[in-house]
Amino acid sequence: MSDLIRIYIHPEEASPERADKAISAFLAEEVSRSRLEESFKLGKVKMDGSPIIKKHKLFAGDKVEIEIPEPLPVEVVPVDIPVEILYEDDDVVVVNKPAGMTVHPGSGTGEDTLVHAMMHHTKGKLSMAAGAMRPGIVHRLDKETSGAMIMAKTDNAYYRLVELFSEREIDKRYLAIVCGVPTIRSGIIRKPIGRHPSFRTKMCVCDEANGRDACTEWYMQEKFGNKASLMSCKIYTGRTHQIRVHLTDMGFPILGDYTYSFQKNKMKEIPAPERVMLHAFKLAMPHPTKEDEFIEVEATPPEDFRNLLDTLKKTYL
Repeated sequence: MSDLIRIYIHPEEASPERADKAISAFLAEEVSRSRLEESFKLGKVKMDGSPIIKKHKLFAGDKVEIEIPEPLPVEVVPVDIPVEILYEDDDVVVVNKPAGMTVHPGSGTGEDTLVHAMMHHTKGKLSMAAGAMRPGIVHRLDKETSGAMIMAKTDNAYYRLVELFSEREIDKRYLAIVCGVPTIRSGIIRKPIGRHPSFRTKMCVCDEANGRDACTEWYMQEKFGNKASLMSCKIYTGRTHQIRVHLTDMGFPILGDYTYSFQKNKMKEIPAPERVMLHAFKLAMPHPTKEDEFIEVEATPPEDFRNLLDTLKKTYL
């Protein structure tokens, strides 16, 4: 089955109307509101090749292309995909997620997500509190980001982990290889992050009215001449693309992050990274169900991350 594509032209006799309302009425007999909602979220509702938002006003003669994603399956089947386990007990499991692996099923994904792998590893013993398509998921990492991620095996663990994340009692630390070298060794970035007004798949630093509070603490661990740095980042909030957006706004985009300004020809002396060089290397928290116990794990960066560090040292030091 392939994605459904439809063309909508706002009638000449019709009054101006919000895109979501007009298109919903147009597709009412063949597409649910939730699937149309997903199309808007994924930027698959377009005019003149550019994504539009739900409240975009349509006028007579406006032509819109709508790509509707396939319906998701009703459950996740276990698939035997090797994943490094950093910690596991009866309530939780912490994995070292590989770069390039999507966390849970969505539009355009196959049966190769972390959830598929962990359903096999745990023999289906993951909490379903987040829904049948997101078993065990309490937080997530971007597809290109590697590193430590905790999953809930029981509902009790799931709800307590949600509380711990909400109360900011979970220490999450990342390694990022960035373009450029700060003039100071460390600092804190506290700027709201919200959806980009023009590119709906991107986030941006914005004012408080249009964004949510976001706080990132950073420390420069190593510098490579005046070309690049290895930064350690601790996040106190979990906004989408938080570290990527904050570091780019600071003037130090992460190598390989072509969404947020890093250019492939920025460093002509080294091969362009194939992905965002961001790795979740440490996760520490109170155990969600065992009083007075603490979980602390560190995830070894993947080979491509380590190789890039070696290349930077050989090239610029």
